[in-house]
Amino acid sequence: MAIETRNKIDTHFSMASMSDLVFLLLIFFMLTSTLVAPNAIKLLLPSSNSKTMAKQSLSIYINKSQNFFIGDKPVPPSQLETLLYNKIKKNVTATIVLRADKSVPVQDIVTVIDAVNQINQKYKTKHKIILATRPNR
Repeated sequence: MAIETRNKIDTHFSMASMSDLVFLLLIFFMLTSTLVAPNAIKLLLPSSNSKTMAKQSLSIYINKSQNFFIGDKPVPPSQLETLLYNKIKKNVTATIVLRADKSVPVQDIVTVIDAVNQINQKYKTKHKIILATRPNR
């Protein structure tokens, strides 16, 4: 004869409260993750695998000794903007190719870019500057 107990233990577990807890945690982490780095900048770094070709109007060279050249002529950095404008003033949308040695500091490259930007602002032109790279093999 089977004896039955009056107090039966329920072995089922209700998942309703667990799903509520998971959703609350999900909302909490979504809100806090957007506050962690609101000013993060996503960078697309240049690659030398690109095959961007543009009609070249002028070349600027910077060698290992940090000497600037427009074409074949040496140029002091202080006169770069003036001499550069004299070369490209006839063409409103000239494309300038910057060829810098890989050991050149970034500040020298920025100096050339700033000179082109100053020309664009002063004379309302749309000159472009391209940093030349060596293709990967």
